[in-house]
Amino acid sequence: MALDDREPQPPWGKKKGPQTPEELIALLLNKLKEFFDGGSGEKGTTGSGGRSGQDVSGAGPFGNIGRLGSVIGIFLLANVLYSSFYTIAPGEQGVVLRFGKYTKTTSPGLNFKLPLMDEVIKVDVENVRKEEFGFRTKIPGQRTEFEKTGYGGESLMLTSDRNVIDLEWIIQYKVQDPIFFAFKVKDVKQAVRDISEVALRRIVGNMTFDYVLSNREMLAANTQREVQDSLDRYQAGVKIVTVQFQDVNPPEHVKPSFNEVNEADQDMKRLVNEAEEAYNREVPKARGDAKKMLEEAHGYAVERVNLAKGEASRFLAILKEYKGGQDVTRRRMYLETMQEVLPKVAEIYVVDGDKGGIFPFLDVRGGRKVAPTTP
Repeated sequence: MALDDREPQPPWGKKKGPQTPEELIALLLNKLKEFFDGGSGEKGTTGSGGRSGQDVSGAGPFGNIGRLGSVIGIFLLANVLYSSFYTIAPGEQGVVLRFGKYTKTTSPGLNFKLPLMDEVIKVDVENVRKEEFGFRTKIPGQRTEFEKTGYGGESLMLTSDRNVIDLEWIIQYKVQDPIFFAFKVKDVKQAVRDISEVALRRIVGNMTFDYVLSNREMLAANTQREVQDSLDRYQAGVKIVTVQFQDVNPPEHVKPSFNEVNEADQDMKRLVNEAEEAYNREVPKARGDAKKMLEEAHGYAVERVNLAKGEASRFLAILKEYKGGQDVTRRRMYLETMQEVLPKVAEIYVVDGDKGGIFPFLDVRGGRKVAPTTP
């Protein structure tokens, strides 16, 4: 049968080449091992015109050098192809540089880059980074242990009223712009620490000791805003997530005196509150009594004035009538007075002035007895 008439061999009978970079590297290592073990050359046999044990490959030492160069070239080519692909993990972004100049930003997944020309810087943009001041976390967990020895200088600050306060705090941040984060600031971590400490010391230095103790939330908000503004001005490429104070206390060696001052201050505030309570209770009452007396005096004055005016008007009216008819007016006034007085008198005696005797009893009330009035 002719060679061209042979049936094609099934593909599963053939040896497949390397499918992955690991298999390719293993294959190259095997080739190198075979080369250095001498397994690639063939030894001839005794023939009619040849010599026994002589190499019949015709390669000689130059053939071995050619094989070595081929193996090295294949190895370099495989290495170049393998380095052309890279993987960006979830939560990261890749900054691609071509000959040291920024080219693009890649997303998580498998990506391609030009070998020997592109460089990839992987930046974690998802995880929150943390910086601690005044302490360090020794064993994290539900029962976290902290180490404070040697870190006291980070947390001691001076207030505006010349008191020393111990502020233990943390600042959390994450990468917002991977390009700025990678190139604008050399050491972003140290920059965050330095800017945070400067900002907080300046803010605390403008506040009193008591104000810092009672306004921790406002202090944290002001610090976060000022640190973020400074980092944006430096183009650090990070965003401050939170500023949180762990502990705000006076230094350890002055705590007993500070507690005594606090107790005295609490006593003073208690006495002041009691005095204000008594003041708020007695002063309004006294003011109400005074106002009541003033209103009563005003009403009495109005009453007396109106009564006096009425009496004066009545007197003027009587005077006018008296001038018009003196006898009639005098008699009418006498009768009106008697009419008003006599009903109040229990007994009436009439005395004759000329004779000096008393007239018999005259009952002017029709026999009705009236109890005598007490003088």
